[in-house]
Amino acid sequence: MYTFLPENITPVKQKASKEQKSMIGAIILGLILVIAAVVSWSYYSVSLRKAERLKTELLDLRKDGFVIRNQQGKQVFRLSFDSGDLDLESCSKYGDILTCTRSDKGKLNFFIQTVNPKDTVMCYRVRWEEFVADTVVQHTMYWDDAYWYGGAEMSTQHWPIKLFGYQEPKPFVTSDIYSFRDHFGGILERYWLSSNAAAIKINDSVPFHLGWNSTEKSLFFEARYKDSPYKAPPGNQPFPELSYRVCVGSDVTSIHKYMVRRYFNKPTKIPSESNFKYPIWSTWALYKTDIDQDKLLRFTEKIKKYKFNYSHIEIDDMYSKTYGDFDFDPIKFPNVTEMFAKMKEDGFKVTLWIHPFINYNSSNFGVGIERELFVKEPNGRLPAMVQWWNGIGAILDFTNPNAREWFQNNLKRLRTKYGISSFKFDAGETSYLPEQFSTYRPLSDPSMFSRRYTEMAIPFYDRAEVRVGYQSQNISCFFRIIDRDSVWGYELGLKSLIPTVLTISMLGYPFILPDMIGGNIYTNGTMDSDKIPDRELYIRWLELSAFMPSMQFSVPPWLYDKEVIEIAQKFTQIHATLVAPLLLELAGEVTDTGDPIIRPIWWISPNDENAHKIDSQFLIGDTLMVAPVLEPGKQERDVYLPEGRWRSYKGELFQSTPVLLTDYPVDLDEVAYFIWASEETVST
Repeated sequence: MYTFLPENITPVKQKASKEQKSMIGAIILGLILVIAAVVSWSYYSVSLRKAERLKTELLDLRKDGFVIRNQQGKQVFRLSFDSGDLDLESCSKYGDILTCTRSDKGKLNFFIQTVNPKDTVMCYRVRWEEFVADTVVQHTMYWDDAYWYGGAEMSTQHWPIKLFGYQEPKPFVTSDIYSFRDHFGGILERYWLSSNAAAIKINDSVPFHLGWNSTEKSLFFEARYKDSPYKAPPGNQPFPELSYRVCVGSDVTSIHKYMVRRYFNKPTKIPSESNFKYPIWSTWALYKTDIDQDKLLRFTEKIKKYKFNYSHIEIDDMYSKTYGDFDFDPIKFPNVTEMFAKMKEDGFKVTLWIHPFINYNSSNFGVGIERELFVKEPNGRLPAMVQWWNGIGAILDFTNPNAREWFQNNLKRLRTKYGISSFKFDAGETSYLPEQFSTYRPLSDPSMFSRRYTEMAIPFYDRAEVRVGYQSQNISCFFRIIDRDSVWGYELGLKSLIPTVLTISMLGYPFILPDMIGGNIYTNGTMDSDKIPDRELYIRWLELSAFMPSMQFSVPPWLYDKEVIEIAQKFTQIHATLVAPLLLELAGEVTDTGDPIIRPIWWISPNDENAHKIDSQFLIGDTLMVAPVLEPGKQERDVYLPEGRWRSYKGELFQSTPVLLTDYPVDLDEVAYFIWASEETVST
């Protein structure tokens, strides 16, 4: 049955109940939440997949830096990007190369390439290149809980590295740290190594500046051309590039061995055996610039009188009439030919102090201008005059083949005329280049000037010494640390010797001359002409030097007393009979391995944290450990024996190691040293 309603009557709609409204609202809200969750999950999934794609083996990249872990999962390296944040959406990974094309500041070229050269080593090539001229790229590396080593010779030297305060990045170039004590030293490399078995090597192409913040325990690595001595390569825009290699290994010793074999040159020859065996005798500390023929001959007579051996005698500043002459002053050396004949008859070989400067009052100054042998002003017309510690002059341009030939011909003439054996090549740091200059071959990196100068020593390598080193490990001569003051401390004093020698060793320079025994009679750069170094300081310095690759006297033992003479005779004998044979054996291995001769204690105990921070002991090879006394008034010291069997110089055998020997007695005429004892020697 159907019910019909009139046409003018409209059906009444039923209103939804409150319960229905609530249900509809809940459904709508639920749909919104579901959609939001789906979107969020999709975004998270995309981000997760992106993050996973940006992960490379043991390295996690973030927009503001990256961390590296070792194979056990421990974080061993941490670095932040200070020049901007990476735009991770611009990043992609293809095989072992991860690239990004943008930062929050614009376009860039960034990549990390993973290299797995051996099972125990993982390396990463990192590059951040800007496309805006004269901008700055800066990354910060954090020390965290690790000890770090390497970098540069410093005026105040610690082992491991200990830096103070805050330092804005400054050019990482060679400098004379005796005169400019807040600079980096004359021997440096862009290489650092940590106790966590991580190492970093900054690429040679980087206009590199280094700074630090000791509060944050960080180093600033900066690339820039603006307000810098670095110049963009000819034809290139000054776009800064910061590129480096970070490698992680199983322990600090093995990763260092890998880095040296992979990135450093090695010596190709071994200096004269007598350099390792017998002392060098220098005229500098005793006579300074007052050296003359009579004083020199009296000096050699005294050496013979007290029955000291000698590798050679070095005639230092100043034997010439003016700086830049390549001959003897006829007034100070009136019978120079006869003098050399007498010295040859007495068995003395002779080396001469030499430098790269030609002072304006030298007759060779006009020669240099006429032949265009000097570093020039930026316009390339006139020589760029420089002020050095002995006056004003020009500096030879060792990028110029004609200047190199002229300089070496003068040295060869001295050798032929007088029988000179070799030369002490002084100076060579970039701090003696003018602020603005030009060279025959443009120098993008000013420290390459130091490299070119060290090459002048190659024909005279067997008894030569240089005091600058940059990419110069294959120059097979002795590298001398900068002059020391006659003080006990870490600022160019006795305590700085071991940290400096260890640092230079880690930079790939095995043949190290630790400068003159007792220092140069200066105290904090000031000379007291009436004094000689403190007697106890001199003795302790002498004892330490006896265990270095070479010994050098200038202040002679006979200026003190009979006991000092006897101690000197004792330790020159120890050096010749105990130390030198081991040095020569290790020197023979250097050309193949590049391993240091003087080694840190951690070299044989790389996972021993106590060994990582010892700065007053060292190893010669793996078998001879030395612990000298470096404090005034002390006849005892603490000695740390790493794991192994050690026999002391007194005959004691220590097998329960590692162990700290507290207040170990060491008399004034002794050095505590310990020889690794094999099972055969223990049983006998």
